[in-house]
Amino acid sequence: RLVWARLSSPLLGRSPDGQIAAGSAGCPPSARHLGPAEIDGEREGTMKAAFWRRNMKGRRRGGGGCVCESPFQALRTCVCVCVCVCVCVCVQIRELVPESQAYMDLLAFERKLDQTIMRKRVDIQEALKRPMKQKRKLRLYISNTFNPARPDADDSDGSIASWELRVEGKLLDDPGKQKKKFSSFFKSLVIELDKDLYGPDNHLVEWHRTPTTQETDGFQVKRPGDVSVRCTLLLMLDYQPPQFKLDPRLARLLGIHTQTRSCIIQALWQYVKTNKLQDSHDKEYINCDKYFQQIFDCPRLKFSEIPQRLTNLLLPPDPIVINHVISVDPNDQKKTACYDIDVEVEDPLKSQMSSFLLSTANQQEIASLDNKIHETIESINQLKIQRDFMLSFSRDPKGYIQDWLKSQSRDLKLMTDVVGNPEEERRAAFYHEPWSQEAVSRYFYCKIQQRRQELEQALAVRNT
Repeated sequence: RLVWARLSSPLLGRSPDGQIAAGSAGCPPSARHLGPAEIDGEREGTMKAAFWRRNMKGRRRGGGGCVCESPFQALRTCVCVCVCVCVCVCVQIRELVPESQAYMDLLAFERKLDQTIMRKRVDIQEALKRPMKQKRKLRLYISNTFNPARPDADDSDGSIASWELRVEGKLLDDPGKQKKKFSSFFKSLVIELDKDLYGPDNHLVEWHRTPTTQETDGFQVKRPGDVSVRCTLLLMLDYQPPQFKLDPRLARLLGIHTQTRSCIIQALWQYVKTNKLQDSHDKEYINCDKYFQQIFDCPRLKFSEIPQRLTNLLLPPDPIVINHVISVDPNDQKKTACYDIDVEVEDPLKSQMSSFLLSTANQQEIASLDNKIHETIESINQLKIQRDFMLSFSRDPKGYIQDWLKSQSRDLKLMTDVVGNPEEERRAAFYHEPWSQEAVSRYFYCKIQQRRQELEQALAVRNT
């Protein structure tokens, strides 16, 4: 990042020509260049404007001014400072303090660690885009109870014999703390009773999932009756993402009975590659073999047409069918039946991966430590600049003070927006330089244009 720096310390080390050496604050020469000005924060905007005015005037005169294209390419008279905010220790400081190399080694290790973490985050993001499922066993419990009639009962329910059927279930070896409701595994549940006993209008009990469905731990059905009843349970699993049953011909060809749409298309593409059905001249087309011709009813088709043609070949998956006898015999001890069903559940690792990506617990602490590192490095760099100044002053006090005063004089002229050099301008030779002819021409041209505009405005007012 490049920022405008405000430098107000009088102890800035300068070279004899009035410039601070590039890289003296720990930044590469291309990232840091200090002109002769010591920038005061309150006058920073004024000094930058003075730089641009001096730049343009120098170009109009044909020389003698700053010809920088931007403050970041400033020469000696530029008043802009470009500072690369970094956490590196410059080479000069490392030569003075060899122990600082340990910090640079830690910095390199941190960079590698950041790259590794970033790569893992990208891998996790890609993994979360794909379905992450685990195969689990859902144990289904089907039980029933019988309530015989009681002649002495006051209410009507007790005077009539009835039975109650319960359908419940749970995951086996579920390590998750949050238990999933039994109904969340199914899209629909249909219980078909004996039609001869309960008639055509009362022999079906249906439950279908809707967007507003409240999940439940089980289902129960209660009906009057004192005889054993045969019933059929039809359970439709709620596949996420949706799965489809293949047409028998396509199922035999691909060896897939029920699968998601994306897996079916992938299996089709694998079959095309294995049997080299892709057209050698036009890769967009597939030359159908005899099996494809029977299934798709065409000799040649585009691969992009396959999803549309698959619509008629994909059927809803088969429901789970369970036959059960509701026994009302009080001597029958076997009134509970258990069945294990294979279901797919979300991988618990997915929630951990999502929480890892969304976690910001340590970001504030890391940012605080980074700020402390930046402040410490900046303090070290400032001390290095002051040391260089004192060292240069100790070697040649008189010459260094003279150079420093000259630099301060130039800076003061820029800060007060003083244009020109009085020492040069008082000599006649200054006005015989090539720029004077162009300056005179430009001056008269501007005056003529100004008078012309005034005359046109006066005539326009008179005509109105």
